[in-house]
Amino acid sequence: MTSIDRPQQDSTAAPDLDDDVETDLADLDDLEGGFDDAHEDDLLLELVVLDLAGTTVSDDGVVEDAFRVAAETIGIDTEDALDAAIELVRDTMGQSKLDVFLMLTDGDEARAASGNATFEEAYERLVGEGRVEAIPGAEDTVRRLRELGVGVVFTTGFAPATRDALLANLGWSELADDALSPADAGRGRPAPDLPLTALLRFGASAVDTVVVVGDTASDMLSGVNAGAGLVVGVLTGAHDEETLLAAGADEIITSIAELPALLGLD
Repeated sequence: MTSIDRPQQDSTAAPDLDDDVETDLADLDDLEGGFDDAHEDDLLLELVVLDLAGTTVSDDGVVEDAFRVAAETIGIDTEDALDAAIELVRDTMGQSKLDVFLMLTDGDEARAASGNATFEEAYERLVGEGRVEAIPGAEDTVRRLRELGVGVVFTTGFAPATRDALLANLGWSELADDALSPADAGRGRPAPDLPLTALLRFGASAVDTVVVVGDTASDMLSGVNAGAGLVVGVLTGAHDEETLLAAGADEIITSIAELPALLGLD
């Protein structure tokens, strides 16, 4: 675990459970757009919850391409309808893909399940064709955090099988401490279930020792709803700075490669 100067939150500051691994991190209260300077406390950084597609993984439009393949399955058969569906897909990036298909089918569970299955199959096929790659600095960032005793859990809106295929393709199956999908947590983003399940599985002592990082409004809302100590938006994915800040991001970085510097670990 790693000590970090952060503002006092509603929850009680976590005790220092491990003095063997302790590094002084930057005072996040001093960062532009940071927390209230009147309320500081020295808290621990125990866990970083990282999104996959758009945050640590560049997919070159693979998510949208897979949705296009699945569109016919749910009865989207005109260009106008497809354009509207893709716009919804963009707006809801980061959320459970099954939930998105439920929106597209007006709650028709059978059609949504069929569309989601086709999407997952198409995405896995495109991943196998080499359409995804790690965002520069992502792997080094994860390794750096874990070297310092900070836990790392990947989260995603993909089904577990698709998530595992993506991680295997990147050679990341053992890179993080854990990887979670909505099926593992109960609800997808923007609900708090993914960060909270990550906390419970890893064994972090309090929610304010958790940092949530993602590229979508849903990622930010999930972190805020979970009570994370810090919610960080990255600009390598679906949503822009204005959207991420409006959804509750405490800090914005250009890329995941900048996270160690933000946390004072560079």
